[in-house]
Amino acid sequence: MVFSAGFFVRDLLPSPSQVSAGGPFPLLQDVISIVETTYLRGSPDETTTQYSAIRGYLSGLGDPATYFVEPPATQVESDALAGVYGGIGVRIHTTTTGEFRLTPFADSPAEEAGIHDGDLLIKIDGTAVEKGTPISAIDVRLRGEVTEGNGVDLEVTRRGNPMSFFVPFDVIIVPSVTYRILDEDEHLGYIQITDFTNRTPAELRDAISSLRKQNALAVIVDLRNNGGGLLQEALTVAGEFIDDGLLLTERQRANEKEYQDTEGGALTDLPLVVLVNDGTASAAEVVAGAIRDYQRGMLIGQQTYGKGTIQQIIQLADKSSVHVTFAEWLTPLGNTIEGIGLTPDIVMIPSSDGADVELAEAIRQLQSSITPSVTTAQDG
Repeated sequence: MVFSAGFFVRDLLPSPSQVSAGGPFPLLQDVISIVETTYLRGSPDETTTQYSAIRGYLSGLGDPATYFVEPPATQVESDALAGVYGGIGVRIHTTTTGEFRLTPFADSPAEEAGIHDGDLLIKIDGTAVEKGTPISAIDVRLRGEVTEGNGVDLEVTRRGNPMSFFVPFDVIIVPSVTYRILDEDEHLGYIQITDFTNRTPAELRDAISSLRKQNALAVIVDLRNNGGGLLQEALTVAGEFIDDGLLLTERQRANEKEYQDTEGGALTDLPLVVLVNDGTASAAEVVAGAIRDYQRGMLIGQQTYGKGTIQQIIQLADKSSVHVTFAEWLTPLGNTIEGIGLTPDIVMIPSSDGADVELAEAIRQLQSSITPSVTTAQDG
């Protein structure tokens, strides 16, 4: 038997039954009472105690997708799903040494104020940003109400040189869809979907319309590192590629629900390839799974994450929230992907030198499928 180091006193404290009168969760109440009466450094406040108890209760479910979110992070999450918020317009990345690297959005207040990609964040409003601070906590401090003169003072270092900026808050619209005609082939369109927000379906339709006007004959949809988002928006996106049919079956405790696509879609006719990897999860797997099951397009890349459950986000009285798994979902052919993921039609090993081998293979596959069409158009 192994004992932890330390000094112990036995039989000097009342038994738990003498401390607590019972009630709901009597053991928890016993422990709280013991801490309040005996712990050397005092007990935490009520909010901290409640949050800790909630986290412990939810962790007992053994479901990493069911968890508690404190109020500031809940607001950040809500803004992210909406794709619009008041702030300065930067992405924050953690470096290998634990520093916080900034990347301003194009035409954002941060970029206009002079923040450069690669600047390291040191202080916000005069307060140092400590290593190990959650990015969500930093993000909250870089957001705020859009009013005259409202913003943040930032101190950054750029190649070792300290610099200071005042950055005003403005309405930040975060695109979830980017697109272009590929430099490698003017007949191929490329669409990247980074997550599924309220804005994604409209952004996708705009992308498809623009690529058609630029005479794209085939399209690559990049879902790599897309961790998901809103289910209904993902189903709408899937429906743009599939012309009518079942998109997903949702299994809850006591019933099932089927989601059907309506006839038509913005891109049901052109050859299609979907890029996936182990960061393709949840709502992104809904889209990729529907495209695969209908043989609408080829999947290229690595095995996807395998998140086959659906969560409800329920806001609590103090603006905190809980994510609760309430259903699992099946692909149109009735397959579950939970813990399994989707296997690509062409499995690729990522390049060690940073080359995008998945994109190169997608280009090769689509060029072979559109070559006859291109030739016929030129001959005509």
